Amino acid sequence: MNVKEQVLKKYFGYTQFRTGQEILIDGILAGQDTFGVMPTGAGKSLCYQVPALLLEGITLVISPLISLMKDQVGALNQAGIHAAYLNSSLTVNQYYKALEYAKQGVYKIIYVAPERLMTEEFLNFAKSVTISMISVDEAHCISQWGQDFRPSYLKIMDFVEQLDKRPIISAFTATATKEVKEDIVNILKLESPTLLTTGFDRDNLSYTVQTGKDKFAAVEKYLEDNPDKSGIIYCLTRKTVEEVYEKLSKKNIAVTKYHAGLGDKERKENQDDFIYDNKPLMVATNAFGMGIDKSNVRFVIHYNMPKNIESYYQEAGRAGRDGEPSECILLYSPQDVVMNQFFIDHNRDNTELNEAELEVIKERDYERLKKMTYYCITNECLRDYVLRYFGEYGANYCGNCSNCLNQYETVDVTDVARGLIGCASACRQRYGVNVIIDTVHGANTAKIRQYRMNENAHYGELAKTPTYKLRQVMNYLLLNEYLSVTNDEYMIVKLTEKSKAVMEEEESLTMKMAKEQEQEAKVKKEKKKKGSASAELDEAGEELFEKLRALRREIAQEEKVPPYLVFSDKTLAHMCVIKPKSKSEMLTVSGVGEFKYEKYGERFLSVIIV
Repeated sequence: MNVKEQVLKKYFGYTQFRTGQEILIDGILAGQDTFGVMPTGAGKSLCYQVPALLLEGITLVISPLISLMKDQVGALNQAGIHAAYLNSSLTVNQYYKALEYAKQGVYKIIYVAPERLMTEEFLNFAKSVTISMISVDEAHCISQWGQDFRPSYLKIMDFVEQLDKRPIISAFTATATKEVKEDIVNILKLESPTLLTTGFDRDNLSYTVQTGKDKFAAVEKYLEDNPDKSGIIYCLTRKTVEEVYEKLSKKNIAVTKYHAGLGDKERKENQDDFIYDNKPLMVATNAFGMGIDKSNVRFVIHYNMPKNIESYYQEAGRAGRDGEPSECILLYSPQDVVMNQFFIDHNRDNTELNEAELEVIKERDYERLKKMTYYCITNECLRDYVLRYFGEYGANYCGNCSNCLNQYETVDVTDVARGLIGCASACRQRYGVNVIIDTVHGANTAKIRQYRMNENAHYGELAKTPTYKLRQVMNYLLLNEYLSVTNDEYMIVKLTEKSKAVMEEEESLTMKMAKEQEQEAKVKKEKKKKGSASAELDEAGEELFEKLRALRREIAQEEKVPPYLVFSDKTLAHMCVIKPKSKSEMLTVSGVGEFKYEKYGERFLSVIIV
């Protein structure tokens, strides 16, 4: 066992590195700049934490959120590694005390907010110690092409240029398109870096899109079917968070809430209730979660469609960080598109940018919203759609998303497509999707009469086709660019270069339409769960698992730490599978390192050996 493997086992409890980790660690240890793109839960933090313990001086980790820093530092301290964070949550005395300890060499790893870098106190500290590496976490925040651009990240290189000696620079993110990757390399001025993208797929996650008017009923049904699971429900607005929270509370469900409208004290208490499993269900806006490393989140439900694929991938990715089967469910309605358009038009972020720069970002946001909307309406494999967005190409069948688990039939939709395209053309491309659909279906509404669409040549042409099928075909035409919509409040339907071929009968169209096979889909979904640690447990194993969870909760309460920081669900499940009877056997359990064994090992063995 080499020295980096010894560190991995001693502090983190693992006997081997995951895909890509060793390549990035070796690059850093060789003194090279390094850039890793790895999915959530793939172990990005270990890629800088392991070398940080082996390099001579201090590693600074640039991190965007207080909660992210606290979580990482808490986990390191639990593993026996001295680490600290420097941000606005500290009092003046705490801040200076942390700096003093850092100067004395107490900490090998220090997390710092980008806003702190150029302050006089921090610069003086940085010049008085040896900084061996600067690691930029959530590196996509540095790019204007990214979904979470933060101008404060641009201060990182100003800080580096102030140092007497340039340290190794490493950068990590879970979400980066080709443009974002190039931006990160250029802005951070990475010198001949070790570059690695391990892929974006997380096969333990299942993806589902549901449409329907009663979203709360869908949530209620899911929670009834999964009463013991911890999860997050994301909502677009504070108002929706409050509404969903109130309804769930009235049903005596252990739920809490989080949004920017709450006071700091209440937000912290609510976040702790969730992390400590006092209230295992969190209803929140996207203000929650970036720094949450809670490993036993078993589902993420999006009550509303997020603004882009990057945000969805990141938020949904908070499920199943321990590798166990978990679900990502998106409840879609067309109103979600309108809400997101409003947010884009009234964006108050990035006030440091000028009007021209803000307009460019607005256009990019609209384009990303369009691709997010298409995710919700496609009949293709949902996993493959997300992977293609990030530049990966698969077989367009994963067997673990709602589209793949439905049965489909191929249907000729040429006549329907011609009716929809013809209607848009006949009204001189002046109206939106709903007006076009109502017109061809022959609706006799006040709006149709007001717009005189009842005089359109295609009025009532598709009266016998159900409205939901008309909408499916319209979505197909938009998704495949036979039609387009404008980037404004009204989303006016426009013709494209491909429209002509359909109208002139040069091209026929077929598309997949779902057959309802709900029960069969559920059976297939259950089969996908095989292969996980928890799936190997028999009845006796499940009973032991619950006993170990009870002990973990007891220890967590004693030490005032989240249960998952003691041991993850995956580690407990592995204990139940191999049933260790000694220290040496316990140390073979994934996630049990020497430091944690000394703290907790005997207590867990006493429960297992009984």
